[in-house]
Amino acid sequence: MDISIIIVNYRGWKALDDCLVSIEAINSNTLSFEVIIVDNFSNDGQFPVFKQKYSGFTFIENSGNNGFSNGCNFGASMAQGNHFLFLNPDTKLTLEALEVLLQTAISHPEIGILSCLQINENNVFYKQNNLFPALGRFFGISRSFFRKWNKTKLEKRFNTATDLFYPDWVTGAVVFISRNWFDKIKGWNEDYWLYFEDVDLCKKVSDSGGKVAVTKKATIFHQHGGASRLNVKTKALTKTEVIISKHVYISNQFPPAIQLYLHSALLIGVLIEKTLLSLISVFLFFIPKLKVNPLMLKNLTVYYFNVLQNQTWISPRAMNYLKTKV
Repeated sequence: MDISIIIVNYRGWKALDDCLVSIEAINSNTLSFEVIIVDNFSNDGQFPVFKQKYSGFTFIENSGNNGFSNGCNFGASMAQGNHFLFLNPDTKLTLEALEVLLQTAISHPEIGILSCLQINENNVFYKQNNLFPALGRFFGISRSFFRKWNKTKLEKRFNTATDLFYPDWVTGAVVFISRNWFDKIKGWNEDYWLYFEDVDLCKKVSDSGGKVAVTKKATIFHQHGGASRLNVKTKALTKTEVIISKHVYISNQFPPAIQLYLHSALLIGVLIEKTLLSLISVFLFFIPKLKVNPLMLKNLTVYYFNVLQNQTWISPRAMNYLKTKV
């Protein structure tokens, strides 16, 4: 088996339907592939419906909403392919993209993680000039200043004349990796429940001497953010998990002295911001966007109390959190 396409789903059935239709249309004599869908226990009655509708694909129901990393690792543990393509359900795949990804990976064994161009429903290409978080560019203002200060250097790095360019990391929506590289870096880090797991994965490849690359010879459609913005409560949860995952990344990728500074700056900054926005939302209650802030403040207060109590920055939703309790 050349490729195992692994898709992690949680109640994103409409997008997943379009994704699987695009994969069903692929017919190739040059490569073989399987499709594995890991459903993170959507528990809404749709799992058996889709399993019957797409009987040619493998459907696996997870034990709970255990996070993206856990779902990816679960799918990989069942996979038969020599290469894995981790694909978001809100994407559409083509034979051309699949062939380009496989051929490029085989031709460039130094590439540990490969992705391709992504385009949304408005025919706008996603920016993929991603840099690893670092001390001087971890927060928004410092990151913007760094990019502006190094604009010429960065443009030269990412606007190459070749078919490949090399960002520090690529989004988890499209991640192509050989089984050998996947085993070498021990898969996705289950310290993360959602967000930053793709940055961490690419960092592990980079630290192991591999390259992270994007091929310009293939494009995949990607409708970003639909499943994680269903309502105010869901939006507050996902935005809270972004902050939590930043803390987890700090713990995993920075030395202790820098960790202390970044954890403190992030904690103080976000609590001040959410407290002020929550107070403003009381007076401007008619603005829907502001309603997310009181919920986030509540979520973060519970999280930070849990950090003090259990001495870990890992989200209680993440699978590795349970290991800290043993």
